Amino acid sequence: MRKRPLTATFVARVKKPGRYGDGGRGGLGLYLRVHLMKSGRVSKSWGQRIRVGGRPTNLGLGSYPVVTLKEAREKALENRRAVHWGHDPRDAGVPTFEAAVEKVIEIHRSTWKNPPRMAGQWRQTLRDYAYPRIGRKRVGEVSTADVLAILKPIWSSKPPTAKAVRNRISAVMRWAVAKGYRPDDPAGDTIAAALPRNGNTTRHHKALPHGEVAAALAKVRNSDSHIGIRLALEFMVLTATRSSEVRGTAWEEIERDVWTIPATRMKAKREHRVPLSARALEILEEARKHHDGGIVFRGVRGGAIHASMFGKLLGDLGIKGTSHGMRSSFRDWCAETSVAREVAEAALAHKVRSQAEAAYARSDLLDRRREVMEDWAEYLASD
Repeated sequence: MRKRPLTATFVARVKKPGRYGDGGRGGLGLYLRVHLMKSGRVSKSWGQRIRVGGRPTNLGLGSYPVVTLKEAREKALENRRAVHWGHDPRDAGVPTFEAAVEKVIEIHRSTWKNPPRMAGQWRQTLRDYAYPRIGRKRVGEVSTADVLAILKPIWSSKPPTAKAVRNRISAVMRWAVAKGYRPDDPAGDTIAAALPRNGNTTRHHKALPHGEVAAALAKVRNSDSHIGIRLALEFMVLTATRSSEVRGTAWEEIERDVWTIPATRMKAKREHRVPLSARALEILEEARKHHDGGIVFRGVRGGAIHASMFGKLLGDLGIKGTSHGMRSSFRDWCAETSVAREVAEAALAHKVRSQAEAAYARSDLLDRRREVMEDWAEYLASD
């Protein structure tokens, strides 16, 4: 986040994806979000990080240039005042999803060849699948978890219908972003990681639901297994890395709060930087008490941990899931907490699959990933 105030020139010219805070504005929490679309086009939208009812909340303030920097600051100040007087700024004039659908239909009506038929299809699919869960919710309250709950039951059994439902929800959410009712589209690229491709679910490693990972780690920490194996397994989950990457970790790869994995140990054969959360750093300090040179995590006999040991530990503790499956748990958590797909993919060091992701790959999004990994660590500490 920037420490200096944003300027109209910077807002107009910036193209690098990321979140740019309006520093020095009295703590309004205003930021500009720059996003690279699959088409290669850069989109910009305003958001505000503010505490509502004691909880950190992201508010959408509209898209740029529809909403100027000056107007975004005015909106942010209005929201701050509303919170000060005990009001929830999300309730001011924000339509329900069902009401927003009608507005979007009216916008598109003039472009449809058969408006009555298309409008009927929109209403029918959303009435059947979306309205029961989100019809009465305000558009600013619809979450990625809501969208996933709508799509998962029909994603494999009714692919064409599921695609239509997702596209229509996304159209409504993009309208809501443009109107300043929310900061992002929960039906967009974010959920791709949690949905199977082409309607076929493929999982190569058994994964725990992300809501069960914290309890599993608590079991690991409280077990009487070897300290090096316990620390390494938790470190692997916290960093969403692979077993081989963690088992080979050397102290020389750690520099302050960044772990740089050499290309020779990466599946994609590219160097990978991992931002370390506060808890991950605590684990390293604990490991340092036992060995302060060479390999960070050591097995029972003082050498490298064997590839089978993580799975054996999980099995001995009755934890249903594989160590590699923890990466899938992290991926699902990212999707359900609105982590941008490109950030989740960068965190997992997945190979680039599109031109848009290739543009992101030229920057490893370290700062954006740092925030995600801290949130993940806090989530895992909530058991």
